[in-house]
Amino acid sequence: MMKSRSDEEEYWNASKFKAFTFDDEDDDLRESKSAFESLAQLPDEDERDHVEEVSWSGEPVGSISRSVRETAASGRRTEGEAAFPARVDADLAKVNSGYSLSSLFKGRRGASVATLADVSGDRSGRTVAPEIRRPKSEKEDLVGDWSPQDAVNRMRQGKPVPLERFRCLQDKLRLLDRSVDAQDGNVITAVLIFLKKSLSKEVLFGELASRPTALRHLFAYLSESGDDALLADLYRALGRVEDAALLHYKEHLSITDEKKKRDFLKSCLSLQFSPEDQVQLQDQVSLLERQMLIEATDRQAELGGKAEIFQKFPRRASILHMPLVTTLYYCCFYHYGQPEGSFSSPQNLRNSFKISEKQFFVTALSARAKQKSWRDVDALFAGRSWLGFTRKKSPLAFQVVVDILHRNSAPVHVLQEYVGLVDDADARMALAHKHKCHDLVINTYRDFKDRRLLLGYRGKVEAGSAAERKIDELLDGSQIRWKN
Repeated sequence: MMKSRSDEEEYWNASKFKAFTFDDEDDDLRESKSAFESLAQLPDEDERDHVEEVSWSGEPVGSISRSVRETAASGRRTEGEAAFPARVDADLAKVNSGYSLSSLFKGRRGASVATLADVSGDRSGRTVAPEIRRPKSEKEDLVGDWSPQDAVNRMRQGKPVPLERFRCLQDKLRLLDRSVDAQDGNVITAVLIFLKKSLSKEVLFGELASRPTALRHLFAYLSESGDDALLADLYRALGRVEDAALLHYKEHLSITDEKKKRDFLKSCLSLQFSPEDQVQLQDQVSLLERQMLIEATDRQAELGGKAEIFQKFPRRASILHMPLVTTLYYCCFYHYGQPEGSFSSPQNLRNSFKISEKQFFVTALSARAKQKSWRDVDALFAGRSWLGFTRKKSPLAFQVVVDILHRNSAPVHVLQEYVGLVDDADARMALAHKHKCHDLVINTYRDFKDRRLLLGYRGKVEAGSAAERKIDELLDGSQIRWKN
């Protein structure tokens, strides 16, 4: 019979042991997501949240060591849904999880609980299961024959249970099934630890293939306890070759030497990833090789004092192991004028990795504004109308452009030009007031012929400034027929 949600919560919370966790967002996890996060095409909307901006501050912004947060959808319970199914078809456990490099890089949500084993990172400080406590005395409350149900009940009450008394395979499997029926994650994991020690892995894997709930717990336990060898054997036994490949790929996280990491990643290309994942992995190798070339060349130029830009803007960190967007920012900052055939050319990088127009635009804008290269900034907006007139064109909303320029300390005369291109009149005036674009505000009030607003604004400008003199000339002149 289906249990109510309140009953389920009582089952989960009644144990005296610390609850076994299947966290949707594991902060201990460190994965190589961001090197490919920016490879996907960005949407065409103008909202700034859809475009990643970076700065070259020396910190590995969004770097390969960035956390990946993966949702284990099978571990979530919806209203009216049982916490665990009792049993399902054996074929279900043999189906690939759907977890892939692509979901890892793109932060896809909805992967199964079984895939928690694929992406686990640091295992320190995690309580994965209660210890199977041994009795203080062999005679203390341990006499008599226990059924598997009795053992499970005692474990849920926090009482000592010598599971070694269950010796035959049938009793061990009944013990496992009763622990799943009890919907207590601590008990399930404790029983699995016992079975892992007392059964051969061939027998254990074969029985778990038809017990998906217990299988998910074993995936998570092996992952958090760091038993990658047994986890890989389990994947292979279930025919989940992509999961086994991803588990092997995860080893690159511990490699710090760029040459060894490159060689390891190249060896991963022979693993059985999906075609999409193969492309992503090849891109990661290509990016790292390009970074190695750029780093070697720039380090030599910096140490030799031959490049003025490195003297004026010293590098604060290595470009190695940085994500694609940060690499693009670096190239826009230090190598903006490089010909397209150069490996450090921003355009070469854009074409090689199919970076979207919007992502390239916002990255180049941020880099050139940071360097105060206003001529380069202006050139980014160059465009022509169908009549041949020059006009400024931007894939971003001009409100976003103004915000980027302001954060990079653009002077007022630069800000004013782009504030004036904001379409919405109210937003335009609000930005003009915020950034003290006096000429824009004064000219707007003049065009509205609003003497009262112009007189009020006179009190906000600096005394004796050019803005104050301009307002006085307008107020004293007789050419304008004011509305008020």
